[in-house]
Amino acid sequence: MICWILLLIKLTSCVCAGTFVVNVTQTSYQAEENHNITLEWTFTTHNSSNFIFIFCRLLTDQNTSKVLYELHDDVEVSKSQDEEFSGRVQFDKDVLREGRIRLHVSRLRAEDSGQYQCGVITNYGDSSGECRLNVTAAVDESTPQRPTVSPEPESQGWVILYVGLAMALTAAAALVVKRRCFKSLSH
Repeated sequence: MICWILLLIKLTSCVCAGTFVVNVTQTSYQAEENHNITLEWTFTTHNSSNFIFIFCRLLTDQNTSKVLYELHDDVEVSKSQDEEFSGRVQFDKDVLREGRIRLHVSRLRAEDSGQYQCGVITNYGDSSGECRLNVTAAVDESTPQRPTVSPEPESQGWVILYVGLAMALTAAAALVVKRRCFKSLSH
């Protein structure tokens, strides 16, 4: 019976070795300049895996490659990181054991747009997944927008003046009519 259990465990590990996969949780991301974003991939985990190599890079629209992040056996290899991403990329190691790779990219730039690829190599296989990030120009909030509901303060003053003048003329007209009525009654 023990032989059958050991054989079953061995066959299961062989089958799992061929099914190692890296998937993206989202195939396309949209963000504005100067904002932050989190890119995420998932991969097949094996509890007994003692070797892991992670390599994440940006494939730009100009056909160049820039390293975002590299991890070799739980040690970050910061010297391989492209200087454009230095200080802007953080890796969430807490979710790695769950089979998740989470990269936080801060202070996005338009040139960060492109195809992001993350590859994983373990004792059980290797695979990679890709997603697209499009970074658009930030909306210029320094341009004042005209209010649509209330008039501008200068025109409010004119409205008050017109209303006040109209009320004064109405009161004066009512007074004239009232006097004429009293004069015609008294004669």
